[in-house]
Amino acid sequence: MSNETMKAVRIHAFGGPDVLQYEDAPKPVPGSGEVLVRVHAIGINPPDWYLRDGFTTLPPEWRPQVDFPLIPGTDISGVVEAVAEDVEGFSAGDEVYSMVRFFSVGESKAYAEYVTVPASELAGKPAGIDHIHAAAAPMSLLTAWQFMVELGHSEPNPLQPLLHQPVPLEGKTVLVNGAAGGVGHFAVQVAKLKGARVMAVASSRHEATLRDLGAGEFIDYTKTPPEDVAHELDLVVDAVGGPTTGRFLQTLKRGGALFPVYPLGFSDAEEAEKRGITVSATQVRSSGAQLTELARLLDDGTIRTVIDSTYPLAEARQAHERAAKGHIQGKIVLTADR
Repeated sequence: MSNETMKAVRIHAFGGPDVLQYEDAPKPVPGSGEVLVRVHAIGINPPDWYLRDGFTTLPPEWRPQVDFPLIPGTDISGVVEAVAEDVEGFSAGDEVYSMVRFFSVGESKAYAEYVTVPASELAGKPAGIDHIHAAAAPMSLLTAWQFMVELGHSEPNPLQPLLHQPVPLEGKTVLVNGAAGGVGHFAVQVAKLKGARVMAVASSRHEATLRDLGAGEFIDYTKTPPEDVAHELDLVVDAVGGPTTGRFLQTLKRGGALFPVYPLGFSDAEEAEKRGITVSATQVRSSGAQLTELARLLDDGTIRTVIDSTYPLAEARQAHERAAKGHIQGKIVLTADR
């Protein structure tokens, strides 16, 4: 760390949104293989509040150990400030975006004016969109892409014995549950891009947006349980996941697949096997190579990021309070421009 300081949001203890403190912190210095980025915008994701509250949803033996104070956050868009001597391909002034050091709990440190990023996890920012829209993409879009198109890594999967394998989407019928949220609104677009017929499940206020993003059919879950009306599906991407994801098994044809983005709590493995359905999940991992590929799709508008709301970095607490209310359309983004 240098003697210089920057503004950052840090937590000194686990808890609710009020533990997020906007304060001075040491400005980081890039180590070997790293790039220092002046952050313009930061995308907010569920792992940010899982970390903030101390991973209370996880079994105690799974809860990572962290050192306080820590800076949460993973997704950034900004401008290269400096590069380590051994870094090629990036130079000062480049506009870039990244999901920083995920999955390394507490090491991402994105809620800050500056962050160091391994060059392998960095990509040129999509030129056709601003920093706010670019920062909204990395974790959610990489999650959709790694679940549905290409895993892009061979990290062991703590969630299941086998590596996750995407399934072909061309000509298939895909239902996305939680379709208006961060991962969901990208999953709709990825399925459509890859030639699937897409059914989106969300509340009615999101219908126009989701149809605009490529959903051919829409189910308002507040009026109709999707499992009552959807049948003979090839794939369900459940962006909500959790203990209720098993209800989608009855919507799938034999040989179909259920991908719960949050798989903890799924307890219907026997039922899935009986029905001939593959249930599989993965943990998203940082990938500069995939973000480079996805930047082309974001740049020309093939894939779009939807912004729910933006807050200055100093108002991270209010942003987390917004997230806790739920019913988010797209992504919440922090802006770090002073």
